[in-house]
Amino acid sequence: MNISVILHPLLNILVWLLPLLLVWTLLRTRLFKGWFGERLVRLRAHFRLDRQVYRRLHDVTLITPDGATQIDHVFVSPFGIFVLETKHMKGWIFGGEKQAQWTQLIYKKRFAFQNPNRQNYKHLKALQAALGIGPDFVHSVIVFVGPSTFKTRMPANVTRGGGWVHYIKSFQQTVFSEAQVTAMLQTLQAGRLAPTLATRREHVLRLKQRDDPSASRQCPRCGSALVVRTYNGGPRSGQQFWGCSTFPKCRTVQPISPGS
Repeated sequence: MNISVILHPLLNILVWLLPLLLVWTLLRTRLFKGWFGERLVRLRAHFRLDRQVYRRLHDVTLITPDGATQIDHVFVSPFGIFVLETKHMKGWIFGGEKQAQWTQLIYKKRFAFQNPNRQNYKHLKALQAALGIGPDFVHSVIVFVGPSTFKTRMPANVTRGGGWVHYIKSFQQTVFSEAQVTAMLQTLQAGRLAPTLATRREHVLRLKQRDDPSASRQCPRCGSALVVRTYNGGPRSGQQFWGCSTFPKCRTVQPISPGS
C-alpha cells in the first residue's frame, strides 16, 4: 500500500486547518478582544464625533508616582475632558456605583471584576495632575463592547455599544477655550510615553509586579524600600498594603492592587 496516497490529502487538510485554528485561538484571547474593543471605539468616534470639537488621543500612557497608568481613550473638548475605559465582555453584568466588585454571569458561572469606575479613577487623577486642572472638568466614561447585557441599573456614564457618544454629547456647557484645548492636547502629547508595543509590555509587567507581594518596590517619595504591611484595625482590618520601610518617618501607602 502506498502510504503517501493516504497522507497527501491529510496533509493538504492540515495546511488549511492549522492556520484556521491559530486564528480562532487568537480571536479568543483577552489581548485581541481588548484590541478589538478599542478599535470599535475609535471607529465610532471617527464617524460620530466631530474631530475639530472632540480632539482625541488613544492608548495614552502617563508616568505616575508609583509607575505609570495606561488610558484607552482621551477626548479633549471645550465641554470637558472625557476619559474612556473599554471593557470587552459577554454575559450578564451586575453592578452598582458604590460596589467595589461587579459580577459577570456566563451560563450560571460567576466572575468578579473590579468596578470599572474605580479602575478609571486613577486615570482621571493622572490626567488632572498632568494638566493641572480640577476634577469637575474630567469625566469618566465606561464603554462595554461585546455581547453583554446590563442586569442592574448602571450609572449614567456606564454605557454599551455607542451609548458613550450620547453621554459625551450631553455635556453642552463650554468650560475650555479653543486655545486651552490645544494647549492641553499638546501637554498630553509631550508627556505621554510612546504608544508602542514595548511601552504596553512594560506597563503589563509593572501591573504584575504591583500584584506580587514578593516583588521589590521603591517608595516614590523617599526612595526607600516598600514592604507589605497589614491593617490592624478599622474598616480595612486584615487587608494588605504597601508601606514605606522608614515608617513613621515616611508615611507613603499604596494599595496592593491599584488598577491600571
